[in-house]
Amino acid sequence: AFFIFLFLACIGYLVYLLGPSWPFAFVGLAFVMAWQSMASPAIFAVIGDALPTEKRAMGFSIQSILKRVPIVIAPVIGGIIIASRGIVTGVHLGLIITLAIAAMTFLLIRLINITSEAHHSTNIFGVWDSFQSELKRLLISDIFIRTCEGMTDVLVILYVTNVLHVSVARFGTLLAILFLTTILIYLPAAKAADRVGRRPFIIATFCAFALYPLSIILAHNFAGLVIAFIIGGLREIGEPARKAMIVDFAQPQLRARSVGLYYLLRSLAITPAAAIGGLLWKVTPQTPFVMAGAFGVAGVFIFVATVRE
Repeated sequence: AFFIFLFLACIGYLVYLLGPSWPFAFVGLAFVMAWQSMASPAIFAVIGDALPTEKRAMGFSIQSILKRVPIVIAPVIGGIIIASRGIVTGVHLGLIITLAIAAMTFLLIRLINITSEAHHSTNIFGVWDSFQSELKRLLISDIFIRTCEGMTDVLVILYVTNVLHVSVARFGTLLAILFLTTILIYLPAAKAADRVGRRPFIIATFCAFALYPLSIILAHNFAGLVIAFIIGGLREIGEPARKAMIVDFAQPQLRARSVGLYYLLRSLAITPAAAIGGLLWKVTPQTPFVMAGAFGVAGVFIFVATVRE
């Protein structure tokens, strides 16, 4: 599966590199997104197969940190290349480097040798039927939480810069605070979750999701925004635990397909969230944040009331 997804992504990068006009960028994008959107279930399954239950949260935490390292470094390197070589030549050189890294990734994937459960043939309805009731309830609460996130995610920069009149440079500082908070809490939270249980940390992360939009509209100065963005960083405190819980609840022989269906259903359910947030913005800029907070609080209560480890 990893080989197929990486091969599709490489096709996309080649289309970027060799495409004669800008419409080909959309064709390339469809292939490039194959890794990001299709490889996650396989990654979940590998972590679930490779690690015992008591180490899975730490496994997801390390994977999340390692995933973010190139996200931080790559734009800087790309910017330097483009600045020194020009836009067209710089982008082409960046794509060539990307393809070289993909070739090295092929070699690394060959080293993955995880013994997994035998797979059983079933359709999407069979996978849904295999979901434990706890996993279905986790999905419902997660949909509420991600709706909360989706309603305001793209509006945060507009509210902070246009309504609170914070400069773009200072907004960048706030984002740095958010990401730093996330990185600092990942490993300690995952280690504690493996020891004391997933549920308290998932409740904490869902509470942070609910409080984040509310804390932004309650902030009246930069110090208040710093607190709000620290809360935003704390949204990741229970993410490794939540991912580990999904893997724990999934049937071992259907693990990858269960994760894929879980995220498919969640993505479909929250698709209208951003559009709804935009419409609510027309009422008042604060309205989507208040509604998002309400959805977040509902998600917290649903999880607390219905999901047990």
